[in-house]
Amino acid sequence: MGRRKLLATSDLTNIARGALMGGADIIPGVSGGTVALILGIYERLVTAISHFDVQLIRLVKEKKWTEAADHIHFRFLATLGCGIGAGVVLLASLMHYLLAEQLQYTLSVFFGLMLASSWLVFQMVGNWSKRSAVLLVAGAVFAYLLVGLALFETPPSGNLYVFFCGTVAICAMILPGISGAYILLLMGKYSDILGLLKGLLHGDITVAALVTVGTFMAGCFIGLVSFSKFLRWLLSRYEQSTMALLCGFMIGSLRKIWPYKRDLTPNVEKFKLKQFENIWPDSFGTAEWTSLGLIIAAAVFVLVLDRLTAGHKHVPPLGSETD
Repeated sequence: MGRRKLLATSDLTNIARGALMGGADIIPGVSGGTVALILGIYERLVTAISHFDVQLIRLVKEKKWTEAADHIHFRFLATLGCGIGAGVVLLASLMHYLLAEQLQYTLSVFFGLMLASSWLVFQMVGNWSKRSAVLLVAGAVFAYLLVGLALFETPPSGNLYVFFCGTVAICAMILPGISGAYILLLMGKYSDILGLLKGLLHGDITVAALVTVGTFMAGCFIGLVSFSKFLRWLLSRYEQSTMALLCGFMIGSLRKIWPYKRDLTPNVEKFKLKQFENIWPDSFGTAEWTSLGLIIAAAVFVLVLDRLTAGHKHVPPLGSETD
């Protein structure tokens, strides 16, 4: 009974973690990979995904189901995946409202979360070297320039492009600091995909919608499995350098979620066509002070959560003894 209770608690915890990651993944500017880092499961997640390999195919062909499940850490991925799916479905409408109607306050919370998370990842690097410092700066500059790109307003049509968007966006989603949702926004498919998901949720099911969503998910799967192997290789051989680069990504991406903005396209209704300019307020009124308070509160929340869970400390991936 004790072991069953422990497993049940672990499952519920992973579902909750997944829900937080799923909610983050649909927000342009916030990465589910960042949430995984905060929660201390990042390397464990990358390792588990990277095990979708030739050995798994061999085990499945030989019908060694238990060994196959252990190889990919099925229980961990399944519960986390359920949470991610629930987070995406339950928070899609809420995030759409918050980004459209409460943009400044919503971004203030995200900015505080990301700022504190960047500090935690900075600590994870440990002994800094010149190479780590260069990678930190390079990552920050790359992310800063990336999130400043103009949105792709007239994307190509067809499911081949949808598949390509899925492979690229999922790679960004697993990287802390680079938002897969924002990559979709840049590529002009964020509103389309989010609209299809909301439509399916409300019963608007058509063959075309199912094919498009299926194509996108297939692209996500291919991109995730392929990229996770490369990322795991980097983490296993160049962990400090990789974490420094990821930290740079997070710092640079703060440009996108800076809460004080001026709407350059006030008459445009669709979120995918909105253009904003970062500003520093001329004066601080109630809204500005509220935003600052939300930034501080969100940052403190992350730091307290990290202290309680020791999340930023190195957490060995599952099965690391035998990998």
